[in-house]
Amino acid sequence: MSNSLNATYGHGTHNDFVIVFDPEEKISITTNQTAAICNRATGIGADGLIRITKPNAGQWFMDYRNSDGSIAEMCGNGIRVMARYLVERGHQSAGIFAINTRDGLKHLRVPASGDITVNMGKMEIEEDEITASANGGIWNGYNISIGNPHAVVFVTSVDDVGELKDPPVVRPKDAYPEGVNVEFVEFLQGRELKMRVFERGVGETQSCGTGTCAVALAATLKRGEKLPATWIINPPGGRLEVEIDPHYNAILSGPAVLVSEHDLSPYLA
Repeated sequence: MSNSLNATYGHGTHNDFVIVFDPEEKISITTNQTAAICNRATGIGADGLIRITKPNAGQWFMDYRNSDGSIAEMCGNGIRVMARYLVERGHQSAGIFAINTRDGLKHLRVPASGDITVNMGKMEIEEDEITASANGGIWNGYNISIGNPHAVVFVTSVDDVGELKDPPVVRPKDAYPEGVNVEFVEFLQGRELKMRVFERGVGETQSCGTGTCAVALAATLKRGEKLPATWIINPPGGRLEVEIDPHYNAILSGPAVLVSEHDLSPYLA
């Protein structure tokens, strides 16, 4: 590795990431180094790190790590930011293309500018009846998998949840052996929802792409509606659209921007 290692900071609805371009897989970043890079007090500060690889000169692959360095299967906002990076930096032509993830191949529509759309794949409704509690409140909800696990609960107001400094307690615990992302959802007018999310391995974030998809499905179930369904979802960081087809496939659309360049070498010692 050279003395310096360049990285790019970007975000999708302020769900933010540090991106390392490593198509030939020559760069190794440890769990502790990832946590140092993502630390908001002493590092660059981000919800996660994306290492872009292209194994055997084949398919683009998103090696995604949470801010604590733990491995994640998929990140809906992260993959859209990665796609913006590939097109904006000239590594990939605009249009429709695929990116491989630990949750399989995802197809994206990436214009030269404007919102990016990703087919997130099929969601699964788990049978478990779950509850999530935080700051003395407890709410019933839905156990939904979209390659990673989500507990979605509905509240009168997202402000009722209070500060999410600690992970919400989700029951039954054995429903999520590897931890869970928890979404708190408020119905707004029409087809709009407001949400907050506590991501495993990260904490409360400004947005969560897979979370918005799980929220859209849970809202459809909560309303007793049939698919297809489309929802506008408003996490703290912005506005996303989720369309769910009759086969439970989720299509996520929203902005993705690159912001700044950084040298990672201070965090790799």
